[in-house]
Amino acid sequence: MGSGRWSPTTYHERADAKAASGKDVFDYSKSAHQSGNLRPHQTLDPSGVEFRESRDSAEHPNSTAIVIGLDVTGSMGRVVRGIHANLPRLHELLLGHNYVPDPQIMFAAVGDATCDRVPLQVGQFESDNRMDQNLENMILEGGGGGGAKESYELMLYVAARHTKTDCWEKRGRKGYLFVIGDEAAYPVVSQSQVRRLFGEAAGLQADLPLAELIDEVRQRYHVYFVIPGGASHGNDRTILDFWRHHLGEASVIRLEDPNDTSESIALTIGVNEGVITVADGARQMRDRGVVGRTIDRLSSALSSVITGRDVRPTDGSGSGAGRARRL
Repeated sequence: MGSGRWSPTTYHERADAKAASGKDVFDYSKSAHQSGNLRPHQTLDPSGVEFRESRDSAEHPNSTAIVIGLDVTGSMGRVVRGIHANLPRLHELLLGHNYVPDPQIMFAAVGDATCDRVPLQVGQFESDNRMDQNLENMILEGGGGGGAKESYELMLYVAARHTKTDCWEKRGRKGYLFVIGDEAAYPVVSQSQVRRLFGEAAGLQADLPLAELIDEVRQRYHVYFVIPGGASHGNDRTILDFWRHHLGEASVIRLEDPNDTSESIALTIGVNEGVITVADGARQMRDRGVVGRTIDRLSSALSSVITGRDVRPTDGSGSGAGRARRL
């Protein structure tokens, strides 16, 4: 639930150890596919989960909940690998530039609950390298139904009904939810699917329409849908219009290159919090040695994020001046 601190040294030591032993970074997924026994890792199994919690502590007194939901169908598996490879960049921006106080990240994975064997995997909010392990424990099923829809609504449902966060409950500050995918969602959250995946923890009494769910989750989270370049439906105008209709122009981020995903998440948070402008983000990337084309791509993708921002003065909590909240 968010104790400890993320260490780049620990991250690289784990990656080097796996490489030296000949293991894939996602060795749990590889083993599951080889055995044919596709079951969620115990750290990601939603069965019986009531809540995933982001809580304050003496070590992290101003926790900020960040949910990163990843599509693991079809070609999207390479995006998951890219995010794992770029975790140091994500943390360098979030922590090094203080975009938000005490970020606690929960990784989750989504597929298609109408046909996939592992359609939902849900980690815990973490501040340290346990988040790396949650990511590595994902099964990259590579399935999907082929109907230009995946079960993203289940990811939104998890955030709305199965998370508790001190940033909201104590301070009235929204967390962040990024869903990374390239298709549309189903029009309702299926009661039967929720019961099958969560078991006794399920509290859904009837199918829940997507529009109502989005209104609910946006009460506590800034919600973004990120469409990575190179994905199967990354250039499909119908998909782009679907998410713009449900979330609005400023909450849909279209990337040219999937390798930009981690930076886009961090910079979106920084811009929305009012800590940086898009120009500031470009300058910080340049200072880190990022080449011009990548900077141009990200600046273009994030230019809409500033739309609709409502800047409010600092609350004096030490979390930075001019924080912004999307209402």
